[in-house]
Amino acid sequence: MSSDASAPAVDLAGLEREAEAEARRRTGYGTGALILCDRVVRVYAAEGIEVQALQGLDLQVAPGELTAIVGASGSGKSTLLNILSGLDRPTAGRARVADHDLLTMKGRERLRYRRETVGFIWQQTGRNLLPYLDATENIETPLRLAGKRGGARRERARELLNLLGIGYCADRRPGQLSGGEQQRVAIGVALANRPKVVLADEPTGELDTASAETVFQALRTANEQLGVAVLIVTHDENVSTQVPRTVQIRDGRTSSEVRREGVGADRRAQEYALLDRAGRIQLPADYIAALGLEERVRLGLEPEQITVRADRNDDQESAS
Repeated sequence: MSSDASAPAVDLAGLEREAEAEARRRTGYGTGALILCDRVVRVYAAEGIEVQALQGLDLQVAPGELTAIVGASGSGKSTLLNILSGLDRPTAGRARVADHDLLTMKGRERLRYRRETVGFIWQQTGRNLLPYLDATENIETPLRLAGKRGGARRERARELLNLLGIGYCADRRPGQLSGGEQQRVAIGVALANRPKVVLADEPTGELDTASAETVFQALRTANEQLGVAVLIVTHDENVSTQVPRTVQIRDGRTSSEVRREGVGADRRAQEYALLDRAGRIQLPADYIAALGLEERVRLGLEPEQITVRADRNDDQESAS
């Protein structure tokens, strides 16, 4: 008798059902999210060497959410922001903001997306504003490019300057403004065309503590009063610890997040490890060091929990 006869039969129908179920789960993932990243990969090639800046990153941001992204230099934060802003495109995976597919988006749609759907704020104040225009004219510029009429442009600029607490800067050029005032005008520029999300790359990175606080409060005001989602990449703990949600990126993947609720003395924070779409979880480095975890670990399924243990038996057998 052939050896194949004793092998268990492959349940093709079962495999098809599992594949269909997985497809349904993937289709439903991110339903209702404003920003969706599903196993996003970004690979750069330089001098024959490939670098994976993002390695299957998952992220969801709801409409109107205020979120901070943190992580060490080189973790993938700026790459993520460049993709979400339309300045770059992912190598693989699924990335969507509102109704825009960032992987397949073409030139004309990409221009419209960057003009209408997202607003962007750079860390360097000089990159956000035109030096020969005053604050009002800078905010009017994206409105002019969008075809808005003069009266509507001026009214929108005045509305945003007052909302951000810098109405007195209306006729001042960037060189006549402090760094904090420049960044608040830049927030006005980003908000001009009523985007669904504002992306801020280290917006307080070049500011002193007091100025940084005014910029963060301006972003919070825009989020609360205009309902725009705000995603901030930052190293500033005064920013990252004040938002309702802080997501950490490590080695090109989202690794953990902190959720905060309440205000003042009643404010509570809970940290979570993130389980990505492939079932992966990144253990905190201090946990790994404390338990001496290396290469292989033992997993155990217990009521309402999974245990992770060092592979001590193999170490003992090697020593004997």
